Amino acid sequence: MCADGQKEFQQIEWDASLRDEAAALLRVAVREDLGPLGDSTSKALIPKGATGAAEVIARQDGIVAGLPAAEIAVHLIEAGVQWTPDVADGTRVALGQRVARLEGPARGILAAERLVLNLLARLSGIATLARRYVEAVAGTRARIYDTRKTTPGWRRLEKYSVGVGGACNHRTGLFDAILIKDNHLAFGRESTWGTAHFSPAEAIAHARQWIKRRVPQLVRLRMIVEIEVDSLEQLDEVLAAGPDIVLLDNMGPAQLREAVARRNARAPAVELEASGGVNLDTVRQVAETGVERISVGALTHSCQALDFGLDWVHSVAP
Repeated sequence: MCADGQKEFQQIEWDASLRDEAAALLRVAVREDLGPLGDSTSKALIPKGATGAAEVIARQDGIVAGLPAAEIAVHLIEAGVQWTPDVADGTRVALGQRVARLEGPARGILAAERLVLNLLARLSGIATLARRYVEAVAGTRARIYDTRKTTPGWRRLEKYSVGVGGACNHRTGLFDAILIKDNHLAFGRESTWGTAHFSPAEAIAHARQWIKRRVPQLVRLRMIVEIEVDSLEQLDEVLAAGPDIVLLDNMGPAQLREAVARRNARAPAVELEASGGVNLDTVRQVAETGVERISVGALTHSCQALDFGLDWVHSVAP
């Protein structure tokens, strides 16, 4: 479960704000495909008043995501096309299964084909991969998280699809959590700016002070403070400073187990996140070390698109 809580990032769901964001993104996609002339092939071959129907068919087994966005895309191209999904986002579909039906102006259906299929392929591919990772760690305490390694402009749609697949959303952007990473610490270590010199533990304290001083509304929202470490010695130092989460970067299973043991002994309220080089072959082993979180950039940057096709059903002359 990834429900919002004291130590949880915002989880992206399909709501009015995501709908509006998707519509803005898809308007760009429509202009990209139709340009100033529209669908030249259909204009040359299909009578203006012709109508018909087509079906979106799964060409692979997988988890569907993006159906509400696909409907937006269809109606941006041709408001008269009726979009009827057969399943909901999050449904596991099989090869050959119908996912949705389009009916109405033939030119509009054909013009929407590629955008709809591309959209479903990308988002369903993310959801399908996320589900595989979630299933791989079933029975452990570990939850699977995405990262900010997303397609520019598509982040919330892609993170929504991660959630559809059953995994969790890490921070949405730089604005909604404190994540002190290696380069922040490198700056603090190397800085000659006087008070800008800080240790990892001091970085956590500075972050807490900034939240209280600058953004009092975020104190009420319990803004998360997370810090990245790459050694057990760094972990020992930061545990005493009380971060919400410690990100354990590129640690092997033996180091992760030792990190869990040290955390349990010294600061059991702090959650641990494993990150770096995790894949489907290794994620179970990582989860069994006892960490609460595993972040996987591959969910969004390396997923394989799920294949869909559009099959024409019938035509009606004008």
